[in-house]
Amino acid sequence: MAQKKKIVIEDENDITPQESPSIPSNPDDAVNEPLDAADSEKDLDQKLAAAEAEASENRDRMLRMAAELDNYKKRAARDLDDIKKYATENLIRQLLTVVDNLERAIASAASEKENGQSLVDGVALTLAEIMKILDKHYVRPIQALGEPFDPAFHQAMCQEESPDQPPNTVVQEFQKGYLIHERLLRPAMVVVSKAAQDGQTPEKTVNTNA
Repeated sequence: MAQKKKIVIEDENDITPQESPSIPSNPDDAVNEPLDAADSEKDLDQKLAAAEAEASENRDRMLRMAAELDNYKKRAARDLDDIKKYATENLIRQLLTVVDNLERAIASAASEKENGQSLVDGVALTLAEIMKILDKHYVRPIQALGEPFDPAFHQAMCQEESPDQPPNTVVQEFQKGYLIHERLLRPAMVVVSKAAQDGQTPEKTVNTNA
C-alpha cells in the first residue's frame, strides 16, 4: 500500500522575510557627510590661522611694550643721575663769586707790600680750601690762556693785536670759566688776539656773542 505524503502548509505569518538593504531616507546624505567633514576641517584651519596671527600680534605688542619700558627705565636712570650730578650747580655758581673776590684780593695784596705776607697767605689758604670743596663736586676751571678761542667755553670781551700769538688766541683772562662734570658752569671771559695791522696774517673776527 503506497504511503501518503503529508503536505504541510506553513503559516504565512511564520515566514521570515529576507532583510532588504536599507535605503537612506535622503539620498543626498551619503554625499553630504564627506562634504561636511571637509567644511569642518577648513573651518578649524581658519580658526587656527586666526589664533596664530593673534598670538603673533600679541607677542609683537608685548615685545614693543617691554622695549618701551626698558627705554623708560634708562631715561629715568639718566635723569636721576643728572639730578645727582648737577643738584648743586646753582649753589656752586654763586660760590664762584667768592672765589673771584679771593683771587682778586690775593693779586692786590701781593702787589702792595704794606698789607703783609700773612694776609696773603691767609686768603690763599681760604681759597685753597674752597677749591678743594669744588673739586669734590667735580668742578674744575677751564684752561683759557694761550688756548685757541672756543665759543663753547670762552666769551670774548674784546680783541687786541698780539704779534706773539696767532689770531683768535686767548691772550688775557678777565674771569675764569668753570665746568661741572662735563657741563659748562660758567664761560671764561677773555681777550682774543688779532693780527697786527702791518702783519702778513689777515685779521679774523671773533663771535663775541657766543
